[in-house]
Amino acid sequence: MIAKIGKAGADTRGVLRYLYGPGRANEHTDPHLVASFDGFAPDPGRNETATLTQLATVLDLRVKQAGDRAPDKHVWHCSVRAAPEDRTLTDDEWAVIARRVLNATGIAPAGDPDACRWVAVRHADDHIHIVATKVRGDLREPRHWNDYLHADKELAAIEKEYGLRQVIRGDRTAAKRPTRAEQEKARRTGGTTTPRERLRTTVRTALCAATSTEEFFQVLAGAGVLVDVQHFPSGDVRSYKVAVDGDTNKDGHPVWFSGSALAPDLSYPKIAERFTSVAAPASPQTDNSRPAWLQVTDATDRLPDLLDRSDDGAAQAHIAVLAETLDALPLIAPVDLRPQLLQAAAAFERANRSRIRARHEQAQVTRRAVKAIVREPAPKDAAALAIMLDVILLAVIAAQHWHQVRQHDQQAEAARQTAEHLQAAYQHASSQPTAVLAQRGRRLAVQVQQRQVAILRQALPQLAEQILTEPNWPALAATLADTQAAGHSPAALLTEAATRRELDTATSISDVLVWRLRRTADLPTTDSLDTPTRDNRPASPPAPTAQPTNAAGRRR
Repeated sequence: MIAKIGKAGADTRGVLRYLYGPGRANEHTDPHLVASFDGFAPDPGRNETATLTQLATVLDLRVKQAGDRAPDKHVWHCSVRAAPEDRTLTDDEWAVIARRVLNATGIAPAGDPDACRWVAVRHADDHIHIVATKVRGDLREPRHWNDYLHADKELAAIEKEYGLRQVIRGDRTAAKRPTRAEQEKARRTGGTTTPRERLRTTVRTALCAATSTEEFFQVLAGAGVLVDVQHFPSGDVRSYKVAVDGDTNKDGHPVWFSGSALAPDLSYPKIAERFTSVAAPASPQTDNSRPAWLQVTDATDRLPDLLDRSDDGAAQAHIAVLAETLDALPLIAPVDLRPQLLQAAAAFERANRSRIRARHEQAQVTRRAVKAIVREPAPKDAAALAIMLDVILLAVIAAQHWHQVRQHDQQAEAARQTAEHLQAAYQHASSQPTAVLAQRGRRLAVQVQQRQVAILRQALPQLAEQILTEPNWPALAATLADTQAAGHSPAALLTEAATRRELDTATSISDVLVWRLRRTADLPTTDSLDTPTRDNRPASPPAPTAQPTNAAGRRR
């Protein structure tokens, strides 16, 4: 169930007129009272002699009595809606729910004779509207601070008791949704998204690419966004706001949005923290000789372990950098992968924030690499991109688990949706290089193929028969041969690759193991995939040498 509490109003009869009226699209059917403050309020829906004016007068009685002491905005309006798959609740059940919500919010505490006057109106199967006037019997205002949070908590309990769908609840860190006026304006102008949503995406993309606040504002201006930067008298930046060029109000002025109006983590103080971490001295362990996209892959590969052993502030910082990585991917990926990657980045935007404050200095090395990948030539190798996407997918699944453990329901669900989009992009990116490897695997000598089957059954006895029937098993066989030829223990690396990936979520287990193995063993990912390995020859290969297989001791 979801509660929606609107802004306080001043016209009691106007609200009732809407509730008892036909609705915007004649969707209101059989409007009637299901409950009221005393059980005797007139019902214009079921009583032919009752009128809206009579009902409004009853509700406004104490407002009139309070006179100047009554609040100007005295109408409290809350709608409570059930999920589409929930059963249809009876009027009596809705009446109980209304009273529980009013008690939880403080509008009408149970057993309080001076509680506010209220009514609950039903004009559809799946929801009710509760209208109350905010003057108590002692002519004071009710105590209803944080009414939405209290109502939401009560509805969570009601869902369990009534066997209804348990809605995923947030922690008030979600970005503000476009208003109805913004959505209708976008439809009138032929836009598929509102200016608020477009600006949020543009600002996030600029944030992942820029290395300073000055460059951040320059990137925004270069993207065709209007930027207005406010300064303190000292000259330091105080805040900023942005607007879509051509999006104006009725007076012809640009419609501005502050960074915090786009998302809580896009306010100027929040983004300044990230740029401060980028400006910090680089770690001496940073390997700048490797391309930036390989540095990002290396760093992201360590993220699941970091989330397990880091404190919450550092872990939140790593998740924020993971979000920046997803924002940067569409800039370097092939055109055919961009739609899924854009959807993945948009979904993870919600998983990026929680009530935990990120300590961004803990993720400065990865953040520098992310900013570098948009400046270096994009990787042309589909195999390297497939490995990168697999590593990022693992990190997103780890972030989903991290949020689930901390009961961040909305963030965990957003990470799950992100994983679905990444899975689709990964399958598309890996199809061509996997086909090349599969062709090589089918050309392996018979005794070599038999040896790979034995290795598979030794390392993964419970999954071996399933993997052997998959179309991409030859690609995995070729990779096992490459691993052995490189001096590794294929059975040991295969076991590690299986434990580091939730294989029950994989469409093709062999496909996943191919790229996990090639990354773990640091095998070639370029056109050399077509080069026959030494295992293609009937001669016996050299004895395998076991190599460290943990994340810290992996051979490069």
